[in-house]
Amino acid sequence: MREVCNAIFYVLKTGCQWGNLPTDFPPYSTVFDYYNQWRKEKVWQRLNDTLRQQVRVAEGRNAQPSAAALDSQSVKTTEKGGSAAMTAANKSRAASVSSSSTR
Repeated sequence: MREVCNAIFYVLKTGCQWGNLPTDFPPYSTVFDYYNQWRKEKVWQRLNDTLRQQVRVAEGRNAQPSAAALDSQSVKTTEKGGSAAMTAANKSRAASVSSSSTR
């Protein structure tokens, strides 16, 4: 199982395709099957949640975050309507470029 986990971490870190795993690891079909099963069962999510809580407690903080941070760009985009606002901005920029090139 350790080698299966190492193979999964290798794929996630390097971005290689499952079929291109080095031969040092178990067969890629075995590794992919475990990864997919654990993903569907949310094993990775639970593992990440548990580790995050342990790190927070070790730092003397509450196990669960009590606040969230949003950057100002997210707030502005949300207020304008998300992607529709970005599309309008792109169109107006394109129009200004074409009008400046005809001068």
